[in-house]
Amino acid sequence: MKDNKKVVYWLLTGCILIFIMVIVGGITRLTNSGLSISNYKLIHGVIPPMNQQEWEEAFDLYKQYPEYQKLHYHFNLEDFKGIYFWEWIHRVIGRLIGVVFIIPFFYFLFTKQLTKSTIKKAIVLLGLGAFQGFMGWYMVKSGLVDRPSVSHYRLAAHLMTAFVTFAYSFWVALDIIYKNNVKPAIPEMRKWVWAGMIVLILQITWGAFVAGLDAGFIHNSWPLMTEGKWIHETVYIELNPVWKNFIAGKSGVQFVHRYLAYFVVIAILIIWNKAKKFQLTQPQKNGVNSLLIIVGIQFLLGVFTLIYQVPVWLGVTHQVGAFFLLASMTFVLHRFSK
Repeated sequence: MKDNKKVVYWLLTGCILIFIMVIVGGITRLTNSGLSISNYKLIHGVIPPMNQQEWEEAFDLYKQYPEYQKLHYHFNLEDFKGIYFWEWIHRVIGRLIGVVFIIPFFYFLFTKQLTKSTIKKAIVLLGLGAFQGFMGWYMVKSGLVDRPSVSHYRLAAHLMTAFVTFAYSFWVALDIIYKNNVKPAIPEMRKWVWAGMIVLILQITWGAFVAGLDAGFIHNSWPLMTEGKWIHETVYIELNPVWKNFIAGKSGVQFVHRYLAYFVVIAILIIWNKAKKFQLTQPQKNGVNSLLIIVGIQFLLGVFTLIYQVPVWLGVTHQVGAFFLLASMTFVLHRFSK
């Protein structure tokens, strides 16, 4: 039987692993661990240093790059081991995701358990996975030349590729789960959910900019940006032309991220309100209600993450909230699509 439950479990397992990878990636970023492994070895990189000599060689390699020379020059070997762990486990999970997607795909392909449509979608998934791996290394390379941090643009591209890969994997799984399900076509709802999805993707992108620029460590107050001043007094203009402040300036990037959050909430409130006018299936109702609940939790997480100056656990939880919100939006969009 083609596109059976085993195929669904395969796709959902991939989703779970991407979710775990995003969590570990968040910890890696917030602990400044991402540049601890300065080379890339596809096979040998799976095994970490196993003895004192190997650890010293890895540490000596790390010392050759800007992060150690400009930021972590006070580190000893034990400090280095702490940041090495998170980057190593992040890369191992990335390799595991590749194995989980590739090997079952060829098994299902050769045993003819996939429809032609699912085969095409799976090939797209493999392409996304390969691109995600490339973006990871491309991002790391930006921090190995003359700066002790990675490009926030490349960080955003790396994160968004992971989110898009997850969303597409989830979508393909939903295609199979609901392949025999008849649902009402409501073009008006689909239009508004698409609008919400676009705003959400922009918000996640600017969240990555905030993370990449460490912009969450300034203006740690809410609802005003700092010390009771109004917004136009706190978005410092430092870059020329002025618009660059909103994609590369810490204050400007945080400003955009803050106010996009309101637009995400408004978009979801509109979706929820309009949904009440239609006769919906139970999955559609559940999806719309989950959007409302998750966006409320996510908004509060964002406020507390800012106020408490981005502790690791809260920063990661906020990123997880974005992941669940994207999953919920993907589900709702799927349920209102043809």
